[in-house]
Order: sequence, then structure tokens, then C-alpha cells
Amino acid sequence: MRVIISAILLIFAFSDEAVKAAEIELHHNAPDRYIVVQGDTLWSIASRFLKAPWQWPEIWNQNRESMKNPHTIYPGDIIVLEKTAKGIQLKLSDEKAIIKLSPKMRIEKLGAHGIPTIPAHKIKPFLSQPLVIEKHVLDKAPLILGSSDNRVILSTGEIIYVRDLPHDKGSLWQVFRTSKALTDPDDNNRILGYEAIYLGDIEVKNFATISSVSITHSVQEILKGDRLIPSPPDKDVHYVPHAPDFAIKGRIISVYGGITEIGENAIITLNKGTHDGLKEGHVLAVYRKSEVKSPTGEMIALPDERIGLVLIFRVFDKVSYALITQSSQAIKVLDAVKTP
Repeated sequence: MRVIISAILLIFAFSDEAVKAAEIELHHNAPDRYIVVQGDTLWSIASRFLKAPWQWPEIWNQNRESMKNPHTIYPGDIIVLEKTAKGIQLKLSDEKAIIKLSPKMRIEKLGAHGIPTIPAHKIKPFLSQPLVIEKHVLDKAPLILGSSDNRVILSTGEIIYVRDLPHDKGSLWQVFRTSKALTDPDDNNRILGYEAIYLGDIEVKNFATISSVSITHSVQEILKGDRLIPSPPDKDVHYVPHAPDFAIKGRIISVYGGITEIGENAIITLNKGTHDGLKEGHVLAVYRKSEVKSPTGEMIALPDERIGLVLIFRVFDKVSYALITQSSQAIKVLDAVKTP
């Protein structure tokens, strides 16, 4: 199976027919070979070879559609840079490196876990929360009534009671509360949706007209009146980073956590979604618009300055959530995002 997977992966390869040399540039100090180690991601490996790591799907010679899950490179694999008559190729070597493990570590078979595209732990908590909803959608969701001792703030380990909890949607639920409206600064602040903030998890102990449930995890205080949404199934975090094949221009409208200046690995919200053609895995560049005062006192607009890259990992109709993968300076709300 491993041989078949490696053969399908083929390799990161590009030729004159697939990619022009001017379109994909290697780092001047790109290594001739690299041994994959635990903790690597496809993004970090591509960064060792390519000036624009988000372009690595293009060197698969248009195989992006058949490679929905590139989670097939493993610690110990060797990636080799070759120069041929047809151009430059990056490919997996048939040779395997010897991985030395400490006696204190649990020994697993080589290849038990392929490397992820990006650091999975950075975005996994956001794959099921927050939610972007229409106004009043949560008003129809099951309602937390409170606890038997009438506590105001409910927390992990407590038994609480919920009304109108359907039994056909499983016993695991998440707790949400409607938060701020997400607005479009480029369209007269038109409301794009409402962000529902994730508060914690509950498990049903007994289904009834008024069900008893246990709070198994809380990240914020849970209150009477908060609402429940069924817990979604676990979702893979294996994306194929690539630029949209169309021009798009949007804007950062929010930063998760309420801060105003952010850098790498922060989560941001964009004012574009599936209605605009965005998909999970799309990479956009962040641009800062600046102006300067001339000697005569006139304000002169400067060319937009590219200051970072973001990877879209969750998309709704009118908005999407993205991870900042690169930043050369602090990124702010209202900075623009465009096709790189």
C-alpha cells in the first residue's frame, strides 16, 4: 500500500509544459535533498525549496484534483531536488532514512502517521466553531434552563437541564451564544451574518421533555439561555494550498479573540465566502494600503504593500475563516486580501 501511495503521490514534479520557470522560483539555498522529520508539514517543507510555498500543488503537474488528501509523506521520506533536461523536479526518493528513536519514546511503525499540510493543532479547534449564522437561527435551538441549585454561571462537571432536546441527533452537543454581527466594509457595512461563539461541550445523560446533561468541557462561562448545536463529526485538516484561479479582492473584517493586530498562526475572518468562489485550501495574499504626506501637505496614496499570506480553512456563504501562515509585519483588521 505504501508503494502504491508513493507512486500516486509522484512527486512534486514540474516541467516546461506544466510550469514555467519564471512562475515558480526556488530559494537560492534550496537543498539538494531533505529528510522529513516528525513535526514537519507540507507547507514547511515546500518553504525550504520554493519562494512561494503555496505553489507546491502546481508542481504536481495539474494533479490537484486527484490529490484531495496529500497526507501521504512520512517521517523518514527523502525529498530530492533534481535538475534534468526538462527542468527541475522535486520527488520522493526510493531511499528511506533511518529514524533513531529514544528508548523513552513509544515506537510506532514508520509511516503510521503522515505529515499534515499545516500545523493541525492551530486550526482544529476552529473546524466546528465558531459558527456563522443568520439572525435568530439560534432562537430555535435547544435552550439551557439552568441547574438544580440555580447557579448563574455553569461550568465543567455540572449537571444542567435543557428543553426541547431531540434524541435523534446523538448525545454530544456544543454550547453557543450569538455574538457580534459580521459586516462588509466594502458594501455599506451590509450584515453578512452573525458569529455564534463556542462556549463548551455537553453530553446527554437522559433524554426527556426536559433533558439532563453534563458539561464535559467549557472554554467560557455558560449561562442560562445559551443554546445547543449537535457536535459535528471530526474533520480532516489536510488541505491542498493553492491560489484561486480567478481574481478576488476582499478584506479582513474580524480577528478571532478580539485583538486588533495579529501575526502568524492567528485566525481571521474575511468578507468573502462560497458565493464569491472561495474554497478550503485557497491561499490569499494580504496587502496594506498606506499613504504619506508630501512636503506640500498633500496626502499621497502609496502602492499596496504585500505583508503576508493566509490559508482559508473554513468557508460559509458570505464569510470565511483563514489562518495567517506568513507575515512580514503586524496585520490589521481592514487590510485587503487578494489572489497572490
